[in-house]
Amino acid sequence: MLTLYNTLAHKKQKFNPISGKQVNMYSCGPTVYSVAHIGNFRAYLAQDILKRALLHEGYIIKHVMNITDVGHLVGDANLGEDKIKLAAEKEHKTARDVANFYTKIFLKDMKLFCIIEPERMPKATDHIPEMLALIQSLDDKQYLYTAETGIYFDTSRLKDYGKLSKMTFAKLSRYLKAGVRVERASGLKNITDFAVWRFRKRESESDMIWDSQWGQGFPGWHIECSAMSLKYLGNTFDIHCGGIDHIPIHHTNEIAQSEAVTGQQFVNYWFHNNFLTVDGMKMAKSLRNIYSLGDLMEKGFKPADVRYMLISGHYRKKLNFTIEALENVSNTVRGIYLFMQRLKEIKGKGDGTREFAKKVSAAQKGFFRAINNDLNVPAALSYMHLLVSEANKRSYVGSLGAKDAKLVAKVMLDFDSILGLGLEEHYLNAQKKIPPEAMRLIDEREAARRSKEFKHADSIRAELKEKFGITIEDTKDGVKWH
Repeated sequence: MLTLYNTLAHKKQKFNPISGKQVNMYSCGPTVYSVAHIGNFRAYLAQDILKRALLHEGYIIKHVMNITDVGHLVGDANLGEDKIKLAAEKEHKTARDVANFYTKIFLKDMKLFCIIEPERMPKATDHIPEMLALIQSLDDKQYLYTAETGIYFDTSRLKDYGKLSKMTFAKLSRYLKAGVRVERASGLKNITDFAVWRFRKRESESDMIWDSQWGQGFPGWHIECSAMSLKYLGNTFDIHCGGIDHIPIHHTNEIAQSEAVTGQQFVNYWFHNNFLTVDGMKMAKSLRNIYSLGDLMEKGFKPADVRYMLISGHYRKKLNFTIEALENVSNTVRGIYLFMQRLKEIKGKGDGTREFAKKVSAAQKGFFRAINNDLNVPAALSYMHLLVSEANKRSYVGSLGAKDAKLVAKVMLDFDSILGLGLEEHYLNAQKKIPPEAMRLIDEREAARRSKEFKHADSIRAELKEKFGITIEDTKDGVKWH
């Protein structure tokens, strides 16, 4: 049974969905004002591991991830500019054009990362009527008031406001006062109060502006997620995902407005991942240490390398990214791919011992025991690497037969249903047809080795790697290439 750390309960709990094997899950998606960086994708990859673990356990998942294309202000304060509008001014485009452009890049990167796409990815701008209806319900229940810059939610009306962060109302107020970076809107009753509708600032402002009974403007960031999750998943659903930076403000305010309207618990399990640092520091444009997947691919890394790196640490702990670490990970991933290809090539009976079958079974049980223990991917990977090491040892001495190799491959593919590294492709495509020029070089190298022209043989090996991406392996059964 899957156990997850529930931020709302502040402890690990056995996962019990509301409706049998049906799981309703919501993810705070990207604000599409720029290319998503690897810190953003650490969250989406952690959620992908969660989703894969649920699917492996036989659950049926309805996953909703929103696209924020309006309303997310710089710094999450009550004054400031919309991130997408700022990007539009900088790029001399409309806000819609900016949002559409970066949404396409995000979806492309999701596919490259082998992230299972959510069943629904609603855009905020397509759900303005639902937001206005939710705001009207809050107004009817007298949770709202009008300030200079918009319509605000009175957080002092809720006795349990701040329960997600385990902060009292007073503590959250002190937290916001200490962390505020820009002037806050005038006329607020409490520093924790937040806008559900923001007024149009100037007459010339026409892009991303809607009519409402409170005046022309646009929705607050928090109301968007509540409106879309309530529409597609119901008043109470199973899992809500996001980064730990969402806990004290965004997710706290989602809970406040949603539960104020419905009178029911909003979400049963809150799933939050920790930060990604780069070279031990917070990612920042000023430090020039922000990487996108595209940036790393330009440096020669594969999406699977970056995926492995970002899932290799426990999702609730900070993970430090370095190019050197990614280079090591790239070698690890390449080694796993070569291992899968070797398994496909193994012939003969081998020993076929029961002892080895027990070791394979133990590795499989250990892997999924770790995954079911709050998605402990580091521990799960250690079981996988133990299996790879044991199988390689037997392969090199000729005691691993075809039957054993198939058993190991089956278990490795089971592991990959969680890891998402694309192992099946490398297993099925072992020793696939290669270009005639590459085959000629392989034969030429063999001739050079037989003539003891080892320098020439080494230069051909390097040429095969550089031109065709082919790795040569000399074994007791002759040359093998991958």
